[in-house]
Amino acid sequence: MDYDLKIVDGVIVDGLGNPRYRGDVAVRNGVIAALGKVGGSARQTIRAEGCVIAPGFIDIHTHYDAQVFWDRMLSISPWHGVTTAIMGNCGFGIAPTRPQHRELVIQSLERVEGMDAASLRAGLGDPWQFETFADYMSAIDRRGVAVNVAVLAGHTPTRFYVMGEAAIERAASTEEIERMCALLRDALKAGAVGFATSFGEVHVGYGGRPVASRFADYAEVEALTGVLAEFPDAVFSPNAGDKLDVGRLTEIARATGANVIWNPLVSDLVTHVGNHRDELAQSAAAMANGQTVVPQISARPMVFEYQWRAPLQFEGLRAFRSTAVAKEEDRLRAFADPGFRSMLREDVDAKPELFQRSVGHTTVHETGDAAMDGKTLGELAASRGIKPVEMALDIAIRTKLDARFRMPLGNYREEEMRHLLTHPNTVIGLSDAGAHASQLCDACFPTYILAHWVRDKQVIELERAVQMLTSRPADLHHLKGRGRLAVGAAADIVVFNPDTVTHGPMRRVWDLPAKGNRLVVDAVGIEAVIVNGTVIRQGGADALDVTGDLPGKLIRRGA
Repeated sequence: MDYDLKIVDGVIVDGLGNPRYRGDVAVRNGVIAALGKVGGSARQTIRAEGCVIAPGFIDIHTHYDAQVFWDRMLSISPWHGVTTAIMGNCGFGIAPTRPQHRELVIQSLERVEGMDAASLRAGLGDPWQFETFADYMSAIDRRGVAVNVAVLAGHTPTRFYVMGEAAIERAASTEEIERMCALLRDALKAGAVGFATSFGEVHVGYGGRPVASRFADYAEVEALTGVLAEFPDAVFSPNAGDKLDVGRLTEIARATGANVIWNPLVSDLVTHVGNHRDELAQSAAAMANGQTVVPQISARPMVFEYQWRAPLQFEGLRAFRSTAVAKEEDRLRAFADPGFRSMLREDVDAKPELFQRSVGHTTVHETGDAAMDGKTLGELAASRGIKPVEMALDIAIRTKLDARFRMPLGNYREEEMRHLLTHPNTVIGLSDAGAHASQLCDACFPTYILAHWVRDKQVIELERAVQMLTSRPADLHHLKGRGRLAVGAAADIVVFNPDTVTHGPMRRVWDLPAKGNRLVVDAVGIEAVIVNGTVIRQGGADALDVTGDLPGKLIRRGA
């Protein structure tokens, strides 16, 4: 046989923005061997009439750090054509972690990333297979994974490793910062593709306190990012905030030479005080001056589902300080207390108008009352002459915290989303795949883009959309030989029908360890997904033995 795999009679969109053309793609030994009209025989042939052949999509903002240990397929990302996922975003990785700090890490992830603690404990096992970052990378390598993964070294676990619980109490000493820098240096040597942190005000973790990275002062951030200057192909991936705005990110890019790929840039984001157009202009000015400061955007309206067991968007408010670690019965008692309700009303009234509007536009579900489900808090509250947030508390009490609330957080004006999507300096990300599993599911963003923005709205040309999903994120993160169809490039490929590609509705499944639940979204029109030359999905189903050898690679920095 001349080739291991041929994909024939399709429309090739190479991921580099070049015009589409009809042709074949041939694969040998995990790399692309030929493009165009390809003769010769192959062990396996996929016919792609009426379909696009494109590079596999790259998701730069996932939280699969723990899930990789119980779900080697990293579902649901490959369902939607993703062949490479970057983990460790927002600095919330799980390595390095000392045995005595594991519960700190688990409970931080439970609060800030909406991960089920029982699922994390069951899925990671006892004992964990790693302590250092290098151990963690080796553990992933040993287990194997269906898609390629790259890992960012995280600020929060690094702080816990050095400081223990003091990491969520105070700034670090000079000696502690030096130890953190040494750990980051070791992680980068072990193959981390960069460093991630968070200063987002909604990132509240263990004990209701801000996540560990938010206790760092700017001197600590400067020291840690300074390590990146020793590794020219390492990136800095921060969740920005008041202490780490675009101006400071530009300073870091200038001082280190690193690509700074920051998040989130979301239009009308209710949890952010900045203006998205101003921040985009600042990033563009930095790019014009030679610094790579790229905002990460979401291509979907951001809708967050929560229960009042853990209302993430509210837990940073003053009223919740007394209930941060309360048991359910104590939380219910607080929600009925006039003093708590008065304080929460004041807290919400003090928030920006966007936040107050979002609370009113929140829809309620699973209340057990058909006349209530699907209505907004604003509608329900108006009928009773109370505030929307009080209506939410009443529903939470009535349903014993079981009711679910879907809160729009941003990207609700399509004209603003168009501006972000078509701007040359942005990069698509923010799927949060693997996190907030019971609250949202944006891992379907590639099929959403192809259906909504390319086919239905015709805002983006197909070639440009594929480039935004492939070579653009690959090049910014120095993922060599990925994100393109070119001879010699890795054979990460997706075959999709441009006329039918889309995603289905969200549905809830109970397939996490310890019977935890999550939201999933099925893909439509993704005909085949190939990773390093091996077909992993075809016809909407897994196409290989998920218990056997898997073709995904652990992509180490510089490899």
